[in-house]
Amino acid sequence: MGVNPTISLTEQAYARIEELIVTLQLPPGGAVSEGELCARTDFGRTPVREALQQLSRQGLINILPRRGMFVTEISAETQLQLLDLRREVERLMVSLAARRTTEEERDRFRTLAAEMYRAAGADDDEAFMALDRAFNAMVGAACRNPFARASMEQWNPLARRFWFQHHRNVGDLPQMAALHAAVARAIGMGDADAAARASDALINHLAGFTRAALDAGR
Repeated sequence: MGVNPTISLTEQAYARIEELIVTLQLPPGGAVSEGELCARTDFGRTPVREALQQLSRQGLINILPRRGMFVTEISAETQLQLLDLRREVERLMVSLAARRTTEEERDRFRTLAAEMYRAAGADDDEAFMALDRAFNAMVGAACRNPFARASMEQWNPLARRFWFQHHRNVGDLPQMAALHAAVARAIGMGDADAAARASDALINHLAGFTRAALDAGR
């Protein structure tokens, strides 16, 4: 695994461990340790420890004194609560992003939309997950609001993991990709109203997806 000198080791360790959790390679409820993660990611104890602290703040890792560390369980009820917040915050963020992007950023959003369609066409859910993570980072940067960005960074890993767990049973990768691509394309066109509408359509779909997952688990 290559090391990117422009990104801190902690950020790189976080991204790798978050990917392992979100794609269920580290399963919900499973125990983890610093040593295991160091061996698995090729990062040292300090960046791994700092990454685990961030993952704990995001609700992906439970750190229990004298008992160890565990990947958190997945909850449909939690996702429905998050969607109430996401609907309002993401609508604001994508509207701001459409108004505030540079031309270079707009090109990147348009390119990302096309890449999402390609991932869906190849039925490559892990590629789509990586693109979704990039999309959220781009929206967070382009909206130019650090408070909204911090909010998105808090909930996004939980939402992505939930989708990954359930999408093959109750989801539709092409539709999810199309809905995300519509938001990205609207931002790329600088159309704030279209971006807001596309965001609402995405959240509506996710709400139905989450309820279907909840019903399937009963």
